[in-house]
Amino acid sequence: MTLDILYIRAGGNGWGPIDQLADLTARLLEGNLVTLQDQGEVSISRKLLGQLPRHRSGRRALLVLASNPAHLAYAARIRHLLPGYRTTAAWVIDSFWSDRISRMARHRGHFDHIFITDRDLQDEWASTTGTQIHWAPWGTDTLAIDELPTERPVDLLRIGRQPAAWDDDRRTAEAAAAVGLTFEGRPAMDPDPAVNQQNVRSALLRSKFVLAFSNLVSPADYTHPTRDYVTGRWTDALGTGAAVIGTAPVSAEYLFWPGATAEISPYDLSHGLERVRDLALMWDPSKSIANWIRARESLDWRWRLRDISESLGLVGLAQLDRELSQLNKKPM
Repeated sequence: MTLDILYIRAGGNGWGPIDQLADLTARLLEGNLVTLQDQGEVSISRKLLGQLPRHRSGRRALLVLASNPAHLAYAARIRHLLPGYRTTAAWVIDSFWSDRISRMARHRGHFDHIFITDRDLQDEWASTTGTQIHWAPWGTDTLAIDELPTERPVDLLRIGRQPAAWDDDRRTAEAAAAVGLTFEGRPAMDPDPAVNQQNVRSALLRSKFVLAFSNLVSPADYTHPTRDYVTGRWTDALGTGAAVIGTAPVSAEYLFWPGATAEISPYDLSHGLERVRDLALMWDPSKSIANWIRARESLDWRWRLRDISESLGLVGLAQLDRELSQLNKKPM
């Protein structure tokens, strides 16, 4: 079976983890990767093309990696129809925007399988698309780390958006220092997504805890107003052994384990830092090792890729099998 992978990349920052996921997917599923940049409104010709009936043919499979549901419209390409694919699947990252599911995905038959990151929306997606819906939540690349550091000099690292009380890094650093904590502000942004992701990973590896709050208490114009969700801030942190402090999304209960997250007030900086101090005093390297092991067992992207490969009927993926075996080995 020959696999084509179509990755539609959203504009803006924050998609570095998914850029790397696209490369990882192509390498482990032995696929031909094509990346398209989201151009906003899909052309009329592409919309019309998406309404044509699908032609099933040959020993070819298609996986569409879509940043959000609207991007599924980009699968409407001549190659999708002629000569066509025997099996098709889509993996939608920001699947919580279910009101934006493209017309092509609503048109029965274009996708055999759709994987979404939001477990509670499987029924809604199934009724809207008439397609088999599977849960493939956010993950991380735990094999990108050979070993964990024994020392983590940063008590609390800020990653991404924060509620107003925690958004001023200078103020937070001063308040943290006053209670004996070392705080580090957001890692420097780099225009190269790969470099930027490496900067984030390096910062995570030197930190005991990562500060992250659900979008419901830390909203922005690009977040969903009523649904909260896990993102790469949580999974990448845990994949490096760091626990996450803040307000976890409700869906975290499906993914994480005791000790992976801790709750603090999104509105009270002083009280929150006192809680962080108490947790930092109880921290030791074994806690980071435990998080890393649990992340390898359940959060690594390779487990998602295994499920997708099985749905697409892909066999003989030697490198994926080797790396899954590595995940099953306990770190020394």
